[in-house]
Amino acid sequence: MKTRCQWCGDTALYRDYHDKEWGVPVDDDRLLFEFLVLEGAQAGLSWLTILKKREGYRKAFDNFDCQRVATYSERDAERLRNDDAIVRNRLKIESAIKNARAVIQIQQQYGSLSSFLWDYVDGVPLQNNWKQMADLPAHTKLSDTLSKDLKKRGFSFVGSTICYAFMQAVGMVNDHTTDCFRHQEIRALAP
Repeated sequence: MKTRCQWCGDTALYRDYHDKEWGVPVDDDRLLFEFLVLEGAQAGLSWLTILKKREGYRKAFDNFDCQRVATYSERDAERLRNDDAIVRNRLKIESAIKNARAVIQIQQQYGSLSSFLWDYVDGVPLQNNWKQMADLPAHTKLSDTLSKDLKKRGFSFVGSTICYAFMQAVGMVNDHTTDCFRHQEIRALAP
């Protein structure tokens, strides 16, 4: 039996996410935008709740095509507020639309969202060596900086804790505990 990070527990959906996605370096702008939206939606909720609604989010937000989401009108926002396949929080929905517009501005300035984000770690995932889940920080100086920079660029629902969870999810940091079978596998993915 494989040893995993404690947070994924026994739920198949959590385990699958942990085993296949969490911590894998992402350089695709669409997927990065998806994680930004989902991490923001997760605020105050469990990640399992968001994973269960992930397909609903993909359908509701045009598969996280930020060009399309950026054009959403108040009518689209109303449609989303009535869609029980997603978290129907008005501020979180408005944030996703606002953040799509901010992503486009970053893409115009930096060429891609990926380039902008990965510059924070010099293009190489940070490799942590946490022995247990209690050792993992909720945020770091780096996530504080990323949060402030994103807010200056018009993003919302990007507090430091959300940014750190995002960095973990998209592989900017390897926070699999050292006893987890994925720790070394994720480390090996780093350039």
